[in-house]
Amino acid sequence: MSVVRDLRVLLRLPDFRRLLAVRLLSQSADGVYQVALATYVVFSPERQTSPAAVASAMAVLLLPYSLIGPFAGVLLDRWRRRQVFLYGNLLRALLACCTALLIIASVPDWLFYVSALSVTAVNRFVLAGLSAALPRVVDADRLVLANSLSPTAGTLAATAGGGLAFAVRLVAADSDATVVLLGAALYLCAGLSSLRIARELLGPDQELVQPRLAAALTSTARGLADGLRHLAQRRAASYALGAMTLLRFCYGALTVMVLMLSRYAWAEKESEGLALLGVAVGVSGAGFFAAAVLTPWAVGRLGQYRWIAACAATAAVLELALGLWFAPAPTLIAAFILGFVTQGAKISTDTVVQTTVDDAYRGRVFSLYDVLFNVAFVGAAGVAALMLPPDGRSVPLVVVVAVIYTAVAVAMARWSRVTAAP
Repeated sequence: MSVVRDLRVLLRLPDFRRLLAVRLLSQSADGVYQVALATYVVFSPERQTSPAAVASAMAVLLLPYSLIGPFAGVLLDRWRRRQVFLYGNLLRALLACCTALLIIASVPDWLFYVSALSVTAVNRFVLAGLSAALPRVVDADRLVLANSLSPTAGTLAATAGGGLAFAVRLVAADSDATVVLLGAALYLCAGLSSLRIARELLGPDQELVQPRLAAALTSTARGLADGLRHLAQRRAASYALGAMTLLRFCYGALTVMVLMLSRYAWAEKESEGLALLGVAVGVSGAGFFAAAVLTPWAVGRLGQYRWIAACAATAAVLELALGLWFAPAPTLIAAFILGFVTQGAKISTDTVVQTTVDDAYRGRVFSLYDVLFNVAFVGAAGVAALMLPPDGRSVPLVVVVAVIYTAVAVAMARWSRVTAAP
């Protein structure tokens, strides 16, 4: 099987394996940390969670650093990416320890959110840097395969980390601080593993590097404007990013719905609802894995844009058919399908951006990509808060999401015909 053969070749590349190890450890830590935060905010027995409360938590955690994300990208294009992985993960390990102490001390919510925000803000540098560095360790012919393996493996690692956090939380009551400390240990391992990569390997090119912070900051505004102009000139990347942003919006809205269904509609006890949510996360992770296996084959036959269109069309039909039941079994099937189509579209989007954006701009463009991801997720949470009743059952929300999926499918199908025209 050609995919398996190419995969073996890819894994024989030592620099790719080292970069992948950093991603796996870093994103498994993300999964542990994010589930710890979610369970602390949503499933603590003393908290009465509402859709509005979930949306507020997401806004506090995601919006502030999303607004400064492009500036982080400009810095990322001037700092050694290997050093970003090293110091970024070490800093997150320290900050996660601080979050654990705040949970134990039962401090006011705003102080807890500030600490959590600090950890997740550094994540923008690390994830954008991982995507920007991938073309430096893989040849162009295998970039689609690398994009199917590396980010998806990272997502699976995050899912596994989340599953581990769920298990710890279910076995030991009131263990949120312990789970956060587990995430801190994984961040530490991720930082140390980056030392196996040569300092100069991941770029950016030497003539673009400004190691002095003051020099990098003075050029931030100009570099951001250059990056936006560069993206505007790459219509393929702009279209793919726009489509992926809408798909992320849909995924975010449905995530909030499943959170509320797990908390109030499917179980009487918080532990039972938490277990169902953990199963949904695991099933969605299986969809990510299936997308990693099938996307290179599908892209080879359909092309990047038609594959994104096919993913969105599949989601539009099946999300509507399965979501309106508001029952665990159909929802878990939908979780697998939506995990598959969202990750399949993301693999193609990553490849389009990497192959159409110059290396000197990749860091800031992937930071912008990250910003769009988070703003879309927060916007989806806000819309869900307006549309969802306390138990999470909302027919209008399911229908609106299906309409958005359909619009993305139509737009990307049309764009694929434009790019195929002579």
